[in-house]
Amino acid sequence: MLKKLSPLLILIPLPFIIWFLFYSSMPRTISEAEIPATEFSTTRAFKHVEEISKTPHFVGSPAHSLVRNYIVNKLQDLGLEVQTQEGYSLTNRGMLTRPQNILAKIEGSEDGKALLLMSHYDSAGHSSFGASDAGSGVATVLEGVRALLAKGELPKNDIIILFTDAEELGLNGAELFVNEHPWAKDVGLALNFEARGSGGNSFMLLETNSGNSKLIQDFIKANPKFPVTNSLAYSIYKMLPNDTDLTVLREQGNINGFNFAFIDDHFDYHSANDIPANLDKETLAHQGSYLMPLLGFFKDADLSRFHSNEDLIYFNLPMGEMISYPFSWILPLLIVGFLLFFGVVFYGISKRKLAVNTILKGALPFLISLVGSAIVVFIFWKLLMLLYPGYGEMINGFTYNGYYYIAFGIFLSLAISIYMYHFMNKDEVQASVFVFPLFFWLLICALTAFYLKGAAYFVIPGFFGILQLWIMIRQKRPNLFLMLLLSLPALILILPFVASFPVALGLKILLVAGILAVLLFSLFLPVFGYFKYKKSLATLLGLIGILLIIIAHFNSDFNEDRPRPDSLVYVLDEDTQSASWNSYDLKLDDWNKEYFGEDPSKSEITTNAFESKYGSGFKYKSPAPVVKIASSGIVYKKTDSKDSLSEFSNYSLKIAPNRKVNRMELFLNSSYNFEKFTVNGLEAEAIFLGKEKFHVFKNRWSDRLLTYHAANTDTLLINFTTRDKVAPEIVLYESSYDLLDNPDLKVKKRDKTKMPKPFVLNDAVILKKTIRLEE
Repeated sequence: MLKKLSPLLILIPLPFIIWFLFYSSMPRTISEAEIPATEFSTTRAFKHVEEISKTPHFVGSPAHSLVRNYIVNKLQDLGLEVQTQEGYSLTNRGMLTRPQNILAKIEGSEDGKALLLMSHYDSAGHSSFGASDAGSGVATVLEGVRALLAKGELPKNDIIILFTDAEELGLNGAELFVNEHPWAKDVGLALNFEARGSGGNSFMLLETNSGNSKLIQDFIKANPKFPVTNSLAYSIYKMLPNDTDLTVLREQGNINGFNFAFIDDHFDYHSANDIPANLDKETLAHQGSYLMPLLGFFKDADLSRFHSNEDLIYFNLPMGEMISYPFSWILPLLIVGFLLFFGVVFYGISKRKLAVNTILKGALPFLISLVGSAIVVFIFWKLLMLLYPGYGEMINGFTYNGYYYIAFGIFLSLAISIYMYHFMNKDEVQASVFVFPLFFWLLICALTAFYLKGAAYFVIPGFFGILQLWIMIRQKRPNLFLMLLLSLPALILILPFVASFPVALGLKILLVAGILAVLLFSLFLPVFGYFKYKKSLATLLGLIGILLIIIAHFNSDFNEDRPRPDSLVYVLDEDTQSASWNSYDLKLDDWNKEYFGEDPSKSEITTNAFESKYGSGFKYKSPAPVVKIASSGIVYKKTDSKDSLSEFSNYSLKIAPNRKVNRMELFLNSSYNFEKFTVNGLEAEAIFLGKEKFHVFKNRWSDRLLTYHAANTDTLLINFTTRDKVAPEIVLYESSYDLLDNPDLKVKKRDKTKMPKPFVLNDAVILKKTIRLEE
């Protein structure tokens, strides 16, 4: 009787196990303000978030200096001597601004390397309130430092507190610190607190120029209560263009460190929805749960010994456990895994417990499920984009109802897999059916061993799978509870990626969730293979998937809680004395449609013209009234003497804004290269795109020459040298984020169901003009 009921008894605890894996990954209680002063209080930290994030505070905004003053005052209230570091910073991608970093130091009792606590205090322009990114990081550091000082313990190491500026523009504040501040050379380790969403668990990603072994070993010794990390995520992170301030410290200062960032509710990232009310307080508590034990450990540790030639595989388990082992084990473990696998298979064949023809037949449901799920989920997402064109307005690729679609992709893939395996339902064939999926998994492990070493720990579920195969060969119908227990390592190690990949990289890769779901299910075949009613289970999962689609549909509209991102930009062309309305929207809404009429034309300003995170360009354009906009004063002249015989020509260009400008961008055909180019006395470093060396001014790859984010109305002073005897004509776009406040344009305010589209130059008044050499 128990054997007949075992499938049902397996299905009941499995959802609770999955729930527990997610639930146990982060704190679920919020520490109140009344707890002892020596402890981290989430409530106290959240008060900082509320103060910092009252309004957008991007570089150059009125609130930017108010937030800086607030942070300075809070540090001074702790008895710390505070300083600011200000200066121009020019990145190797041609991003210029004048950041103002905030610094303080807790003096240590010894002369070792210093511990750096850091986050950035600027919000993303033009409309983000910056509660999560990175008000949460600033608040975490402020509250952690307060709690440390309340203990009255003198640390051995200096503790430097750094709140960088202009992180959102080009990591300029971090670059200014590491290259020009005298404290930078003393830093041995940095802890950086960041965000790419507004909730979920905080993930640890480390940064190092050498092997990671000593960093990971000390991280484990520090014993944070809720570690969420693995070596695969860092391997992928290094491939992506999502750098943080800590990346600058590592690359330019050889400073090791740990990033702590959360990505859930990615739809709030950089948007007007990044407000305190949307920040998950449990996530803020998770940041604090990292900081306090790490601060307690590293304030007295030797921070000069992190260089290592050895890398470690590492990953966390539920309940705060960490596992690590050296890269040198990867190949031996893989070889042992294959030897054990083939040994068990040959044993099974010799004992006639495995049939070669059934093994080959068992490949069909697996491959059909794997390929079929990927195709169906891919087509499904493409169909959704056609049925719900508003999803295209979410530039970062993650919709408000995106979690329902992830769940649908998982349930659909599982339904397809279970349905395909219902054709092979006899108990005596289950061992043979499991052979090919297990072999395929070991092949994946072999590929990771050579091409993605951080994922090499995926061989561990393979070992448990081999043990399951052995038991299945020895027993006609093994104990399903034992099989479930042996499948749990696969669930623990793979499940987080099933959900997190589409969140981090966008729903365009929803098919990855489907593929991973099929691979995970294949490692559960020793459990589900013995279910007699697979077809019914597949139908149930399919119905759940349909229900999820229905729920997603009723949450697909935009409203006050889920505002629609839209855009409107005014461009005045001073050369032609004409003006136009422009929009990035794929489809205009009732707010901006009235500016474009019934038949708007496509914009002539090409994609990637203005610097933006996702390379978005204007989609629509229509005529607009010409209004007076104060133009910058420009002095452009040749600085060579008239009788100079040099093969080079030298020029100076001075641009002085005559209005409040937030951003200037200079454009020149990328075929025009300079011999020398300085901006406000700074020269850019070279950059490698792939293996090829480029330079933003000397060996150019883009028509965009320079982007200047103005913190004030400073003059832009450019000097350059060229071989060309004809002076280049440079196109200038100068932008201010005051479209809705311009009295001459009379643009009405949005209603609460809409918000400014993030990641692009939006709500802007732009003046375009061609800069020509003075006669």
